[in-house]
Amino acid sequence: MSAITQTTPIRIVFEESKQQAAAYDGDRIIGECYYSTTEPTKWIIEHTGVRSDYNGRGIAKKLVECVISAARDRDVKIIPLCSYAKHMMCDKEEYKDIYLRDHEDLS
Repeated sequence: MSAITQTTPIRIVFEESKQQAAAYDGDRIIGECYYSTTEPTKWIIEHTGVRSDYNGRGIAKKLVECVISAARDRDVKIIPLCSYAKHMMCDKEEYKDIYLRDHEDLS
């Protein structure tokens, strides 16, 4: 008889007061996507990271998408300085409405 392993689903949570989207396995934080604000209508994604033992599960993408969704809800544009977020968003039609290149006017 084989043992059944229960896995806790990974939760992605937008935490506006911390300016991040966070991934949780139970109560343990396993990933985050941090952003800062230059003004009320622009967010800068500065860092996206996931614990190495959770790599390859698409968690980083879900974190960035969570920040993108929150930005869209608030009519905010995103400047992705984080290399992962920049690679994910750059020249992609589905992010054209929200993506600002880092060399564009930041004021």
